[in-house]
Amino acid sequence: MLFNFGAHSSLLLPAVVTGIVATGWLLLRALRRSALTDALLAVLLAVPTLSIAQQMLAYAGWYDSHDGYTTALFYVPWQLNLLLGPAYYLYFRSLTSQEFRLFPRAWLPLLPGLLQLGLIVGALGYDLLWLPSTRGQHQPYQAGTKGPALIAAEVFAHYLGYAQYVLLPAYCWRVLADYRRYTRYLHDNFSDTERLRFAGLRQLVLVQVLALALSQLFTLVDWKVGLSDAASWNYFFLRGLLVYWLIAVGLQANYAAATTPLRFDAAPDSPTTPEPTAELNPAPVATSPAIQASPSAELPAAQLAPELLVWRDKLLALMAEEQPWLEPELTLTEVAKRLRITSGLLSKVINSGCGQNFNDFVNAYRVREAQRLLADPRFAHYSLVGVALESGFNSRSTFNRVFKKVVGQAPSELIRPKS
Repeated sequence: MLFNFGAHSSLLLPAVVTGIVATGWLLLRALRRSALTDALLAVLLAVPTLSIAQQMLAYAGWYDSHDGYTTALFYVPWQLNLLLGPAYYLYFRSLTSQEFRLFPRAWLPLLPGLLQLGLIVGALGYDLLWLPSTRGQHQPYQAGTKGPALIAAEVFAHYLGYAQYVLLPAYCWRVLADYRRYTRYLHDNFSDTERLRFAGLRQLVLVQVLALALSQLFTLVDWKVGLSDAASWNYFFLRGLLVYWLIAVGLQANYAAATTPLRFDAAPDSPTTPEPTAELNPAPVATSPAIQASPSAELPAAQLAPELLVWRDKLLALMAEEQPWLEPELTLTEVAKRLRITSGLLSKVINSGCGQNFNDFVNAYRVREAQRLLADPRFAHYSLVGVALESGFNSRSTFNRVFKKVVGQAPSELIRPKS
């Protein structure tokens, strides 16, 4: 028997197996669908899974074995932490823009991690393939015996590994900075942002930085006083829980990104994607009572340019007559197509002419409709979820949050009439 699994190694085994299966499945799906998000999520899963697997095998007696199988394990790239920070950054960019591509230059942040991997692969080729075939030098089959190339590679990789303490916090900070801009992008383009917020991923990025700090703390304490195997094991068990969290968050994020046309550009001052020009001087539209009663019609528009003012009236007429806000997944692009103008022009009309972003603009109509339903005795038998869905909201959580933001109190706090 190669390994002897006890309590410590057995409790790490489920996380390792889950991580390996999920990584393999994601890589196969990435190849089949050409899905960059799946490939990068596989990298994010592979890094902690390999690290935990190394410790699991150590607890199972790897270093006490004296055979060729366990000696060959020294040539597995267990530690690839230099990939972690760049992979989180590139994964976030691939989630938030369907136009994002690794090549020709976006992959460069992965270079330190790829160098770390290349050192181990090169040592494997030299020690286990080149030396035996050309010089007849066979690797001694005893634990702790490493070839000359691996010894040199580990020394270099050891010093190179310190870069993770810069790369991981730096790229995580970059993700969080881009996340703030991404949130504004969502509010400017989508009426329902809940499933596109990737809040779990943002929390996970923060936890990864905390995990790095904890690993340093464990290393420092172990150097000063020496930790028992049981104490060190706790860190790897907690890291195993992060594998499950990453799978749950990542699969949900990948699905949301694959089913929504996201076009977020991480560059803070970059121009938006060029769109066809639109007619800036359409025929004027008559102002109807329905428009006057709309949530945004009361906002001042005296300073608005005449051509934008006409489009504002057309927009309010569309919202009053066709009620597109009842569609839960309504986007800025869809409204722009109905008005036959560009998304950029429509965004300017809403921002300047209505004083709101697209999300607030649409949700104001939904809240107005929800208020009407909650005050109508004919809808007294509707639950709050029913009222939310009838008003165009996609979930009760979004309904509660938006309603309280607009009205100042939760919908459950309102006194409803009896039927």
